[in-house]
Amino acid sequence: MELNEAITRARNQGLDLVEIAATAEPPVCRIVDYGKFKYEMAKRERDSKKSQHAHSVKEIQLSPRIDPHDLGIKLDHAVGFLCEDHKVKVALRFRAREMSRTQIGQAVIEKFLKDLAPWGQVDFPPKLIGRSINVMISPLAKNKRAKNPKDTGQAPSKLHEKDLPPQVAAVVASQNKERVSTDAAEQPSGFGNDAFANLEVPGTSSERPPAP
Repeated sequence: MELNEAITRARNQGLDLVEIAATAEPPVCRIVDYGKFKYEMAKRERDSKKSQHAHSVKEIQLSPRIDPHDLGIKLDHAVGFLCEDHKVKVALRFRAREMSRTQIGQAVIEKFLKDLAPWGQVDFPPKLIGRSINVMISPLAKNKRAKNPKDTGQAPSKLHEKDLPPQVAAVVASQNKERVSTDAAEQPSGFGNDAFANLEVPGTSSERPPAP
């Protein structure tokens, strides 16, 4: 319709004539409440920014000799990050002679990634760079990933030695045994730091005081 006719119709309804598509032929306009129209546009932009925000990256550090209980805690942290739409960078670092047995670290990484599969997908295969194996994990879409165990009231996932590959489990068990033996050998009898060790109590000394 003609512009004047459209303006008249909008005024008769107590509304505004708003141009929607200026480049169209002819231009497209709508009769709306301009205040409500601006509010809806601003809300739409906010929702669009939320869905397009850049994912932050959280890092999880592992080691070839990590204890199964600690590995389970690391897994729970990674699941929490993925459920919050963060990317997770996993870095397994080798120290000293550990570089001679990189296959053990590779097995730990593969087990870790397998357990994270319901929540995230691997961006690229694990790579050995220098003294560390690195891998990046992106969260799955909300409608495709499993729920956060904490939200469902389930007990956090725990990894035990029986869940690890046989080769890794054998090495971990051997290291734990050595650690227990070392701790027992170094543990002093009684209190480790006895504040009363050098305190002399009257009447308990083997030397009697001279007679008056």
